[in-house]
Amino acid sequence: MIHSLKRVLHMNRECKPNLKMYISKQISIKISILLFTGIIIMSCDRNRNMRGYDFIPDMVYSRAYDTYSENPNFKDSMTMRVPVNGTVPIGFAPFRYTIDTISRAKAGIDLVNPFQPTDEVIASGKLIYTTFCIGCHGALGKGDGQLFSSGLYPLKPREISAEPTVKRKDGEIYHTITLGFGSMGAHGAQIKPSDRWKLVLYVRELQKEAQVSGR
Repeated sequence: MIHSLKRVLHMNRECKPNLKMYISKQISIKISILLFTGIIIMSCDRNRNMRGYDFIPDMVYSRAYDTYSENPNFKDSMTMRVPVNGTVPIGFAPFRYTIDTISRAKAGIDLVNPFQPTDEVIASGKLIYTTFCIGCHGALGKGDGQLFSSGLYPLKPREISAEPTVKRKDGEIYHTITLGFGSMGAHGAQIKPSDRWKLVLYVRELQKEAQVSGR
């Protein structure tokens, strides 16, 4: 009997810490639920003109003026400013020519290819040709690309190895690539200037191959 009573007392002593821990855990859970519920209620706002509360205001409100915000530092109150006349973006080379035969001939006189036909340059030119030109002009530059041969494009592109193109100067071909000519569209926005010059050299290689093979 005494032994059984001691065992019961010992079990009660062991249960008390566990009971306290359980009660404390339950209280913590309830407090967390209440806090989380309060945050959700505070975040919800039926007024759709208000985005709610900002917990990190520095990330929401910029100290700098936004692009289209009013700016008291200028007379016209506009933050976005017009560039100074004659300025150009960094890395941008102005192309001061128009789409006509006179301007194209002038480009042939003014412009000089800065690259030499090395193997590396020709390989780069071939890659650019394959990406942008082969669909219309074909692999050998005969104007039999997939767009024309499949019937998707009714007008046959010019043959790169034809005499008129062969006689044109590098600057004229560069002009045509940049602004387009006739039914050919402009590629100045898709191909950067250095790649256009490499493309010109690869066109010359295609012309040489055509002359050697007698095509």
